[in-house]
Amino acid sequence: MSVDVSAPTVPQEWIDLAHDLADAARPIAQSYFRQPMEIIAKADESPVTIADRSIEAAMRDIIEARFPDHGIFGEEYGQVRADSEVVWVLDPIDGTQAFITGMPIFGTLISACRHGVPVLGVIDQPILGERWVGASGRPSIFQNGEIRTSGCELVDQATLYSTHPSMFEGIERQEDYARLAEAANRTRFGGDCYAYGLLACGWADLVVEAMLQPYDYCALVPIVEGAGGAVSDWAGEPLTLRSDGTLVAAATPALNVAARGYLNR
Repeated sequence: MSVDVSAPTVPQEWIDLAHDLADAARPIAQSYFRQPMEIIAKADESPVTIADRSIEAAMRDIIEARFPDHGIFGEEYGQVRADSEVVWVLDPIDGTQAFITGMPIFGTLISACRHGVPVLGVIDQPILGERWVGASGRPSIFQNGEIRTSGCELVDQATLYSTHPSMFEGIERQEDYARLAEAANRTRFGGDCYAYGLLACGWADLVVEAMLQPYDYCALVPIVEGAGGAVSDWAGEPLTLRSDGTLVAAATPALNVAARGYLNR
């Protein structure tokens, strides 16, 4: 497993806060899961529920109390102190479509970015009671144990995940994606953030997506990288708060390069 030990260590108090945020979010998500609730369409026509808003509000209150000088960027309530050195990036329910249809593959995403770079990430799946944690300079953890990716280096041996084909149509790159999907050993749709947890644990090898927002991807980067994987945009650039929304997460740097070769022909 490759971990960049030269990277600045994330303070333990940030990791403790990330766990506290996930602990606060989990019972709220559990209380609304598979229960009747109002579904509200946002301006972009994506659904939001009272669960999303309740979870984010609770997490924001905890951050404000613990680190009032840190910034916050949440999917539901926007940004405060966005120019701070440290910004917490929150997606209370990544995979709202899964959540509202009773499928337990959604997750709460929590990330801390330093100077715009994701250095700490948590995926918490509240129904299954599963949690992934990644922090710069440390091995990634799943359920209190260190994890590693599969080590896959070749596209034709890789299991590829993506949330939905429409994200590639939205950037007019569906033919590029189709070329990669055809070359992969196996392609699956769905999974949302859960697919990245599978990648970090070695059960999947490649996740390729587009049209993402920072709260969709920031938490995923430290988890995959801390398990030995490589994450970039489609051009090969590291992901930051200002990235273009494309993403290639791979079990190894070699697989990341190989996948981008299919996408950018």
